[in-house]
Amino acid sequence: MRGTREWTNWARTERVRPVRVERPDSIVAVQRLVRAAAGAGLPIKAVGAGHSFTGIAVATGILLDLDGLSGLVTVDRERQQVTLLAGTRLHRLPALLEPFGLAMANLGDIDRQTIAGAISTGTHGTGLGFGGIATQVVGATVVTADGSLLTADAEQETALLPALALGLGALGILVEVTLQCVPAFVLHAVERPEPIDELLPSLLDRAAAVDHFEFYWFPHTDTALTKTNHRLPGDTELRPIRPVSRWIDDTLLANGVYRVLCNAGSVAPAMVPRVNRLADKLVGDREFIDRSTRVFTTSRTVRFREMEYAVPLDRLVTAVERVRALIDERQWRISFPIEVRVAAGDDLWLSTASGRPTGYVAVHRFFREDPGEYFRGVEAIMSELGGRPHWGKLHARDASSLREAYPHFDDFLRVRDRLDPGRLFGNPYLARVLGG
Repeated sequence: MRGTREWTNWARTERVRPVRVERPDSIVAVQRLVRAAAGAGLPIKAVGAGHSFTGIAVATGILLDLDGLSGLVTVDRERQQVTLLAGTRLHRLPALLEPFGLAMANLGDIDRQTIAGAISTGTHGTGLGFGGIATQVVGATVVTADGSLLTADAEQETALLPALALGLGALGILVEVTLQCVPAFVLHAVERPEPIDELLPSLLDRAAAVDHFEFYWFPHTDTALTKTNHRLPGDTELRPIRPVSRWIDDTLLANGVYRVLCNAGSVAPAMVPRVNRLADKLVGDREFIDRSTRVFTTSRTVRFREMEYAVPLDRLVTAVERVRALIDERQWRISFPIEVRVAAGDDLWLSTASGRPTGYVAVHRFFREDPGEYFRGVEAIMSELGGRPHWGKLHARDASSLREAYPHFDDFLRVRDRLDPGRLFGNPYLARVLGG
């Protein structure tokens, strides 16, 4: 299908007018389109839900919309593994997995992405016993630059799985993903405000003592909103938030009223400290038990820009403290909270947690505000602490600095040279972060 309409991502940080938009509904159709792109000398990229803030999915040539490549392919009940088509949205997974008594081991707080987009950018949740979503991948099938299919799993091309499972879209078009699932479970969630100066000294101990822990801190306030989740068997009696209460907390207050406050702060920056103190009072102090996906994920309708860095776990507290000090020193007025999470180390070559337990610090700015100075200041701190930027979130790093941050960086480039020597799947972002 030919199309000249401009594509833009959710955050409105990237836009492009591709030469052509195609919507394949089968793997064979993807193969045919890749061969056609190669023959025409046009780059080709698959785009998911557009939730990356970076240009990782920007397609200047042929843009592949994989919404037609969605759904469950196979289920291995004994191994608790499921194979999905790459365009399957995360928010569809509960309905697909629940009939088999299965769930994903961990999720981030957004579920609008496709499974291919989530793993390709290193999307993650929180919990020191759990890696990012890509660590749940036990098999991946891509269409390579010559239009052939390549599958890496426990039986074939196993050595390539650490590259294909988190490949930035640089190695081919992902068409199928096999996930290692777990028996369905519920979460006992406790959300409460705590003084941040009391929280930070005990942060690593808190994170190590529970299944899932994270917190948000609104700059210009003394309070952090902590979120603690304990895993319970799937047949545990549920005590969910009442629908009316959920709507008030998550829709009216956390999104509707907060949007108004952010707009006010962008027009009058001097109001931001007062606005944040008011926003701080909107956050919940609640306890409930619900299905894992309903606890992990939240609705985000306030548009923003985000940068997130992964630092060695033992430097996480230092990273947070230095960002707090920087905001005070520069007298910035920052309306959006800072988010802090943790994850287990893994063996994926381009994972931000590759080879080390990791702490994550995410900074945000309302979409009407310029994030440049703030993000540059935070990035300098994180880089000094050995940080790695989230591939799908804003950053200014390039291949020369990222090579130093990833022990397997050159291993990945060798696989890229093998699978896509002509850079059919390349774009300006990948040229910057991986080199030519």
